[in-house]
Amino acid sequence: MKIITGVTAPLGFKANGVYCGIKKSGKLDLALVYSDVLAVACGMFTTNKIQAAPIKVTEAHLKDNLAQAIIVNSGNANCSTGKQGLISALHTTHRLAQILGVDKEDVLVASTGIIGKKLPLKNIEKALPVLVNGLSKDGGRRAAFAIMTTDTKPKQEAIRFQISHKDVTIGAMAKGAGMVYPKMATMLAFITTDVKITPILLKQALRIAVDKSFNCISVDGCTSTNDMVLILANGLAKNKLISSKDRNFFLFTERLSQLCLNLAKKIVWDAEGATKFVKIVVCGAKTIEDAKKVGFAIANSTLVKTAFFSGGKNWGRIAAAIGQAGIDLKEDKLKINFTPFKRKEITITVNLNQGKSEATVYTSDLSYEYVRINARYN
Repeated sequence: MKIITGVTAPLGFKANGVYCGIKKSGKLDLALVYSDVLAVACGMFTTNKIQAAPIKVTEAHLKDNLAQAIIVNSGNANCSTGKQGLISALHTTHRLAQILGVDKEDVLVASTGIIGKKLPLKNIEKALPVLVNGLSKDGGRRAAFAIMTTDTKPKQEAIRFQISHKDVTIGAMAKGAGMVYPKMATMLAFITTDVKITPILLKQALRIAVDKSFNCISVDGCTSTNDMVLILANGLAKNKLISSKDRNFFLFTERLSQLCLNLAKKIVWDAEGATKFVKIVVCGAKTIEDAKKVGFAIANSTLVKTAFFSGGKNWGRIAAAIGQAGIDLKEDKLKINFTPFKRKEITITVNLNQGKSEATVYTSDLSYEYVRINARYN
């Protein structure tokens, strides 16, 4: 069945995106996702020790595991802006809550863009009534555009399936093209679902999904100050409450993981200046952690990434990257296979021949265009 793609796909969700004057380009820069009813909510956030004001406010607002709206601005990270940054983030949530008629703690906030510049609060406040009045079931695409920075295209996903004989839906949008590296992965993702589930199990499902998707990608090895993944579950599908780790929980987690992986791959495909999509499979490891260390050692090597871009045959750079992954290994047991670097999609397979654990990491090449984009981004 064809369904609406994105955050408005599940029952009871609306969205909108408008221009409020943050971006000099005049492109959409303010998005809103809204649930008709209060939803169970949770999130995962950047591990960068420098954290933007929206991260702090949203974490505080999620202490009761409830939310009804998410407001996101692009073009300004509202990070390293001191007390004024916190004031701006809090004021945005409070003013929006007044307009929506919801509790101020039930509004979550996110920002993405340039670090170190004060958020133009007056621009945002002036745009809020228009943003709210334009909420609609068809507004998901505008919202997806409004959260973009150096992205070249919006990233949306949706999936529908059955739980306890009820149709349930998960929808999502994400942004990310550069400054992408896990712990959480450097990007923003907003997920909505009409599934009825307890807060504890929603958190567990989200963590599993993120570990299998956003925490398996890297564009440039840089972790941002603003990363977050948020999920709202409003229960309007009226399925039997998922309150234990039964078949319904594992089905929901599996579908959520697949949706997140699809979005994660879209981020890599849209990486700044990228010309190649690279899949790195590391098997035969003692632990999954070891496998990921090797995968990311390859993915984050600038020498390897430029080799991908050149389309040449310098596979020795892969071996060198593996050797500095920080795990014990024996060169005579190491097996490396790869598709030609000249292809648009490249697969690298590394067998450590040490155990039975495996991990897959996704990355892109490093091109001249990446340097140009980031040199001009100020």
